[in-house]
Amino acid sequence: MTLILKKLAYVELDTHAEIAQNFVEVMRGSAAFTVDYHFSEKIYRQLSNVEAENIIISDSSLILDQLKTKKYDLVIIGTVHRYFNTFRILAERYPTAIIVHNLNFSKASPLALLKSIFRADRLYRLKLFLKEGLLLAGKVYQKAGSLLVLDPALSSGRYLYLPLFYTKETEHAESKILTVVIPGGVSQQRRDYLRVLKMIREWENNFRNGSIRAQLVEFVFLGKAAGPLLDDLASLERSLEYVSIRYFSERVSQAEFGTWMRKADVLWCPVQQETEFFSQPEQYGTTKMTGNIGDAITFGKPAVFPPAYPSLLDFIVPEEQDLLQQLNHLKKSGFDFTEHYNLEKVRTDLENLLKSLVI
Repeated sequence: MTLILKKLAYVELDTHAEIAQNFVEVMRGSAAFTVDYHFSEKIYRQLSNVEAENIIISDSSLILDQLKTKKYDLVIIGTVHRYFNTFRILAERYPTAIIVHNLNFSKASPLALLKSIFRADRLYRLKLFLKEGLLLAGKVYQKAGSLLVLDPALSSGRYLYLPLFYTKETEHAESKILTVVIPGGVSQQRRDYLRVLKMIREWENNFRNGSIRAQLVEFVFLGKAAGPLLDDLASLERSLEYVSIRYFSERVSQAEFGTWMRKADVLWCPVQQETEFFSQPEQYGTTKMTGNIGDAITFGKPAVFPPAYPSLLDFIVPEEQDLLQQLNHLKKSGFDFTEHYNLEKVRTDLENLLKSLVI
């Protein structure tokens, strides 16, 4: 008896190339599904080690005609942050699942979206309103058969947990230096970098006056810094004698990002509790996931988060009062990422979810 594989289409025309990359890698070798990937040129250029035969270069003007050529059991849309008029038609015609990155945005009313046009990025948002159906955003999510989230803490009701992250890197060279990496773009809007700089200054002063024993410690701001924060980092670096910092004034390449993540002993993720998307309020850990969770799993690193950050994950550690001591302790202790996030287990969990969506 021949096993008939279910056929999926994964569509990513806008952003989140790293999530598309993970879907490709996890589903490679699946015995239950075949997948066609409809990627924009921008997304395709950001991917590595993907098979050309199941990649279909697409855009918002092509995708509906492309999907007509084959019968798909499920269409997964990786991002719905634009092309709302196109995606509404897609969700009406096909069994569809959407990965949701901002829960409040997915429920925003047309009036709230209309007001958002005048609050920021006016020209871009006006373009989405006039040409891409911005006010239809809520309808797209409503029409989808399934809504998916990448953090189990966000899963409830219609929002189903989509397991995609697996541990790819496990090797780590021992060093006397405590290397603390803060991954992500250096923006005060998403992480509290001003507090980070203040704490580094305090540790430097404590090392100098001998109130705590000096040690070799390096903090790596692993993302592009610009504007006042770049100036603050440069000023801080000039003032340091005992503590080392490293920062970047240009975009960090994937190769360099991987190099520093492998060197990290622990991740420090001072995420802001409150943020926004399209002028809609969002809360990290409650309505929005931080990409730092995927970073921690991918590179097998424990991560320190603010105490108020809600998480169901064992490798997410609430920040303690004596943070430096905590970071040193985490350097010596470990979490077995390969047991919980090995590729085979994540693939099985992903397949089980997809089977529940196509039956």
